[in-house]
Amino acid sequence: MGLSKSGFGAGFGALAVPLMALAVPVPQAAAIMLPLLAIMDAMGLAALIRQRDKALVRLLLPAGLIGTVIGTLLFGVLSAKTVAGVVGVITLAFLAIRIAFPPRADAPPPPRWLGWLLGATSGFTSFVAHAGGPPVSFYVLPLKLPPMVFTATMSVFFAAINASKWVPYAWLGLIDLRNLSTSLALAPFAPVGVWLGLHVVRRLDPVWFYRLFHIGMALTGSKLVYDAWR
Repeated sequence: MGLSKSGFGAGFGALAVPLMALAVPVPQAAAIMLPLLAIMDAMGLAALIRQRDKALVRLLLPAGLIGTVIGTLLFGVLSAKTVAGVVGVITLAFLAIRIAFPPRADAPPPPRWLGWLLGATSGFTSFVAHAGGPPVSFYVLPLKLPPMVFTATMSVFFAAINASKWVPYAWLGLIDLRNLSTSLALAPFAPVGVWLGLHVVRRLDPVWFYRLFHIGMALTGSKLVYDAWR
């Protein structure tokens, strides 16, 4: 997740909760990850906030916050396994579309209504399983932002989304001493991943940046679909 937060290998971020769910229940895995995300978000904002695309943040963030409200209301109604499957299918469908119909240099940007829809979907899937990256990437990747602008914009968007989860998670009983103790034990590894990713992404050619992103999304989508099917 730390590498993902830096933008390097960003497609891998949605794997964190499914992998942790091999050892603990999904809601507990999501609760353990939340304090770690706060550490990573703080590091990402300190390094990248000035390079964000302000107009894109203004478009996506209100929709994303609506998605977290929907996630709060539906938490416990829809299983995390179902949500993982939906996110996985969306991710793989996006990659299939990108491969079958590669974007032209003169192609217009995606419509704003799609940004709202996918921003809300991202907020919802982020709330349930910290898997908000694939849906919003469906909208942002075709914009072909410079890697650092892409990374900074996603950092600001998800920092706000993750900050909005604390009160609902506490209300749902997910913030307790046991989960916080586990988060504390894992906390030293979070800055290492972010630092390594930022060190690489500043030196990575944009072509390879997006290739790695697509590989990460392919692996993530496949893992999420497998988890849902299993």
